[in-house]
Amino acid sequence: MEIVAADIGGTHARFAIAEVADGRVVAIGAQITMKAADHASLQLAWQAYGVAIGRPLPRAAAIAVACPTTGDVLKLTNNPWIIRPALIPDKLGVDRHTLCNDFVAVGHAVATLGETGLTHLYGPDRALPPGGVVSIVGPGTGLGVALLVGSGPVAGGGYRVVATEGGHPDFAPLDSIEDALLARLRARHNRVSVERVVAGPGLVAIHATLAAIEGVAVPALDDQALWTAALAGDDSLAAAALDRFCLSLGSVAGDIALTQGGFDGVVIAGGLGLRLERHLPRSGFHQRFVAKGRFETLMAQVPVKLLTYPQPGLYGAAAAFAQEHDR
Repeated sequence: MEIVAADIGGTHARFAIAEVADGRVVAIGAQITMKAADHASLQLAWQAYGVAIGRPLPRAAAIAVACPTTGDVLKLTNNPWIIRPALIPDKLGVDRHTLCNDFVAVGHAVATLGETGLTHLYGPDRALPPGGVVSIVGPGTGLGVALLVGSGPVAGGGYRVVATEGGHPDFAPLDSIEDALLARLRARHNRVSVERVVAGPGLVAIHATLAAIEGVAVPALDDQALWTAALAGDDSLAAAALDRFCLSLGSVAGDIALTQGGFDGVVIAGGLGLRLERHLPRSGFHQRFVAKGRFETLMAQVPVKLLTYPQPGLYGAAAAFAQEHDR
C-alpha cells in the first residue's frame, strides 16, 4: 500500500510517497523538502506537498516529528508548529497513521536498513548484532537521541525503538576551553544542556568562545554560514571551532552509550552527522568517546558507525507505519 511519509524537523519538513508491504518498506519515492518557516502549520505544508506532486495523497500517513509525541498538544522543540494528534485524521484526510518522534524514526531506519545504510568509523569493525543494544545520537538543529534494542532484518522484525530526550542532560566541561564555553552559554541560558553545544547552533557559541580566548574580533555569522566555513577549512578559527565541536560530540556520545548501555554499537545520525562524514575520522571524537576512566577498555570495544542513508527520517517513519499497521 502507498502512504505519505513525513519528517517534520526544526528547520525543514520533508515528504515522500512510500510503499509498504508485509511489515516492511518496499520502496520510497523522491522527497520534497520545504522550509518549515514557509508554512504556518503541518496541514498547510501537507496540502502544499499534494499540490507540488500534482496528485491526490494516499489516505495513510507516517509522520515523524521533532518533539515528544505524548499529550494532547505537541509543540515542536525548534519549530513553532503545534500538532494535535487527535485531529490528524480530519486535518490531513487519512484513515490510518503512525505518529512518532523523529529519532524513533531514525531508530527504525537503523534497525531495518541494516549495514547497507551504515559506514564504520571507530572501534571493532563488526555488524550491529540482531539482539543488541544500540545508542543513536544525531546532531542537527537539535540533538536527537534514541535507543534501539534488536535489529529488524536479522531478528525477523523483532526490535524496539525507545524515544528519549538525551539531548537535554547538563553539559559537563572537561577542560579550560569548555569551562569558558559553559560560562558564555550560562550567561544566556539558566541551564546549559548538551544540545546547546553539540547541535548546529552550538558551533556559533564555540566559535565566539575561541575568538574571545584569541582576543580577536570576528563578524557575526549565523550557524549555517559558520558551518559552511568550518567544513571548507579555509577559516582557521572556524576550523578550530569544528574540531572542538567534534571533541564535545565524542564526550556526549560516550556518555549516552554509558547511560543507555549501548555497548553493542553507537550510530551517529542527523543532518550534521552526515556532513561530518569526512571530518569525524580525523577528529578527536573517538579519544573523547573512550575517555571514561575505569570504563575506557569497555568503550574502546564499542563499534561507532555513521548513518549514511540520505533521508532516514522518511524511511524510518514508513518502517514504523509498516511495523504498526502492515503485518
